[in-house]
Amino acid sequence: MLKQSTTMAAAVVLAAVLAPAAHADGPTVGSDGCRGSMLSVTVCAADGGGSSGSSGSSGGKPAAAAPAATGGDSKPTDKCSYDLVDDPPPPAGHQAWKGHDPGDGGVYKVQCDSGRGGVVFVPAGQDGPAAPTIDPELVARRAAASMRLEGPKVASPRAAGTYVVGMPMWMWATPSPSTFGPATASATAGGVTVTATAKVTRVRWAMGDGTTVTCHGPGTPYKKSQEVTSSPDCGHLYEQPSSEQPGGRFKGTATATWTVTWTAPALNDGGRFTETRATGFTADVHEVQVVN
Repeated sequence: MLKQSTTMAAAVVLAAVLAPAAHADGPTVGSDGCRGSMLSVTVCAADGGGSSGSSGSSGGKPAAAAPAATGGDSKPTDKCSYDLVDDPPPPAGHQAWKGHDPGDGGVYKVQCDSGRGGVVFVPAGQDGPAAPTIDPELVARRAAASMRLEGPKVASPRAAGTYVVGMPMWMWATPSPSTFGPATASATAGGVTVTATAKVTRVRWAMGDGTTVTCHGPGTPYKKSQEVTSSPDCGHLYEQPSSEQPGGRFKGTATATWTVTWTAPALNDGGRFTETRATGFTADVHEVQVVN
């Protein structure tokens, strides 16, 4: 979680909350302290929401704290403090003003007991502050977007290989952190830090002959010592040659389903969602010619 002093310059405060996420191709260190690597990255996600608070007349002292509204199965009432950002204030035209002029109100840094927070614009004369709303799943998706999640690295069927009608084909992909995971990333928005972990939970092989095979892993590499046997976990048997297909090959796709599990400890929240990545492949399948 990003911890900022309320007395910091407005530019630093706003950068920590509103900086965009960065793709993690390698180790990086940004000016805002965000660090990353291919497998574990911390990014500064954009603050996806905010709400108005008290008037802009507090003179730099914390505005009155107020609870966030709750209802149904929502989380317990949350108390928040509002600190006017005026040392210095954001420059005119900055996104923190939400299109308003500086004289129309004030920009406040918000910090809540639950860990929620952010930067909000409060119109002059308005009362009744409410806690800003941070959607942790949106923050989790920003974390996932910073990861290197790729399609399967298909090892079999091989583009240079030749396969036979009626003979078991073994399919497999070469696993790596970027093609099967697990990969982990964290993102912070408005004081809410979400950690997401992604890993491939299944691969759907569309074989190009109208059939599909779903495998719950990368598959088992074939060895010659296994002779003519079926794959124990990921195989297919072509019943027709590929000679009548465009280019004389079956054109297939291996689509990986990445399951992303996320947690937001400060909100006592968590969940999961899925993303897919695909890789194409071809299979040259022939009939065996029997000579009497």
